[in-house]
Amino acid sequence: MKVKTILVSQPEPKLENSPYAKLIEKEKLTVDFRPFIHVEGVDSKSVRQQKIDLTKFTSIILTSRNAVDHYFRLAEEMRFKVPDTMKYFCQSEAVAFYLQKYVVYRKRKIYVGKRLFSDLSPLLKKHKNEAFLLPSSDVLKPEVPETLDNLEINWTRGIFYKTVISDLSDLADVYYDVLVFFSPSGIESLFTNFPGFKQNNTRIAAFGSSTINAAEERGLVVNIKAPTPETPSMTMALQKYLSEANK
Repeated sequence: MKVKTILVSQPEPKLENSPYAKLIEKEKLTVDFRPFIHVEGVDSKSVRQQKIDLTKFTSIILTSRNAVDHYFRLAEEMRFKVPDTMKYFCQSEAVAFYLQKYVVYRKRKIYVGKRLFSDLSPLLKKHKNEAFLLPSSDVLKPEVPETLDNLEINWTRGIFYKTVISDLSDLADVYYDVLVFFSPSGIESLFTNFPGFKQNNTRIAAFGSSTINAAEERGLVVNIKAPTPETPSMTMALQKYLSEANK
């Protein structure tokens, strides 16, 4: 069956020449973007209830842009002036680059991993005498605490923001040929919003093994999987599928 409409469960890319834009132009598709989940910050009262005192930490471990935003939001809310001596351990270059929104980059001690959380291990080990704070969501990949515990460093997790299921009730009568998911939370949102969802002729695209597993556990057939050696990105996986389906 041909594919004419796709719903991507993420915000629309801000780049004009994003891979999705090229896909739309090439395949003459309608692609809509709608986050199935969103992030909400917790308040300072919640942080205090977690017995977290921002003054006690000498280093911050940052895994995402959300972590950066909510750390500095709460620091301001709690009237904590982040010292110039603070050390930042960023999971990727993208996170480190985003940090410039809040600090003068060249004047701070910033350490950057390659991409995976485990890539930070050698850097964290070198500074094992620091007191580390990990600002995180209420949903955290198990590998993160496992990695930190194995390093035997002094670290504390702070839940600074939460992943919340978005209201999708306006999509109840809307049909798409392909639904694209990037997290187990996205799959959970689908069934929370539409408990009686039947896949029928809808194709499911899923990125990452945990997302694929979550979809299959719900009885969905995952037609498009990424990343693979041949298709490392979701848009490449979609293009490969469309090349066959839309012949």
